[in-house]
Amino acid sequence: MKVLLRSALAIFAAVSVTGQVAAEGLDELSPDVAAYYQGLDPEQPTGASAYRDFKPRKGPPWTIGYASSYAGNTYRAAAMDRLMKELLPKYKEAGLVNDVIVTQSNLNDATQIQQIRQLVDQGADAIILCCSNPVALNRAVEYAYRKGVPVINWSGYLTSPYSINASANYTDGGYQVAKQLIEETGGKGNFLLVSGIPGAASSESFDNGARKALAEFPEVKLVGQVAGNWTDQIAQTEVQKWLATNSVELAGIITQGAQETGVLKAVLQSGRKVMPMSQTGAAGPACYMKKNPEWLKYAFHMWPPADEMELGFNVLMRTLQGQGPKVQSIIRSVYRVSAAEYTAKVSDDCSIDDPSFVEPGISRWFPDERAADYFLHPSDPLTWKPTN
Repeated sequence: MKVLLRSALAIFAAVSVTGQVAAEGLDELSPDVAAYYQGLDPEQPTGASAYRDFKPRKGPPWTIGYASSYAGNTYRAAAMDRLMKELLPKYKEAGLVNDVIVTQSNLNDATQIQQIRQLVDQGADAIILCCSNPVALNRAVEYAYRKGVPVINWSGYLTSPYSINASANYTDGGYQVAKQLIEETGGKGNFLLVSGIPGAASSESFDNGARKALAEFPEVKLVGQVAGNWTDQIAQTEVQKWLATNSVELAGIITQGAQETGVLKAVLQSGRKVMPMSQTGAAGPACYMKKNPEWLKYAFHMWPPADEMELGFNVLMRTLQGQGPKVQSIIRSVYRVSAAEYTAKVSDDCSIDDPSFVEPGISRWFPDERAADYFLHPSDPLTWKPTN
């Protein structure tokens, strides 16, 4: 009887004065923001956030743990620079953060799990992490949640109900990027797919979206796939090996970000004519675009590393401040830009060896007015003040 009474009271509490059940999660977002979730990886959780009513264990300044899974590429280096050289000083000055403690697991899930638990036990008030396997860390995330420590995952997703995920829509991004490249090549021919890190959520999501686009063109064939591990040197080696052992003519190469320079160098060194390749942020290939304006018509902003890190850190700080994230995954769309707009961000004396990234800037990637849509009690996280 008590269970039935509690259930009845819960249902009653969820009903508005108009008799409609009050929705939580995606239904609370504005229609234009909700559209960002179309085509999202079906495994990515989009229910109501477990942190809607979260209150931190203590007030600021807070200690943040960064449980990094990998530091061996330019993407992670750019993200780390934004975190330690820009975000930490700003939030320190605002009196909101006293330190960021960084750990590195080098793609070892067991090590990262241990490091997450250690960060919690050492007093971290929140943990941010990146690009992990979607299920491997779930028990560690729950451990943190039980201790009052929110976990925010940027660039990818975790399936744990106790995490918050913040990123672009990588499945839809993979679809858009691949479709644009196929259309630029006339909608036919052979394509090579260069994945990121196999098993990482964002890598798998991109590939799933790309395969969906490939399947829409009957005269297109996927003739090969290699993994570049989001690292230029590895991507260059793997693409070189593929090109050396496969004489098939390629209409284009679909590749994920953080390895585009390596893919381009592999083709240049192969002696083949440089075929169209998808572009999502690497400055080296953007330089090649600038010097060869006939090569591609469009590029995409999809996973700018520093801006993606700032998106995740922004969500982390808002959550610590009790702003109440509405939904478990905070998603923004990728967007296409013309070659002229894209290459305007690199100098005329640029080099294809440039390890930096073409980024739209956080004011465009995750502006405050757009960020506010994802939270119940939005406020600028840098100017926020405790209420007591």
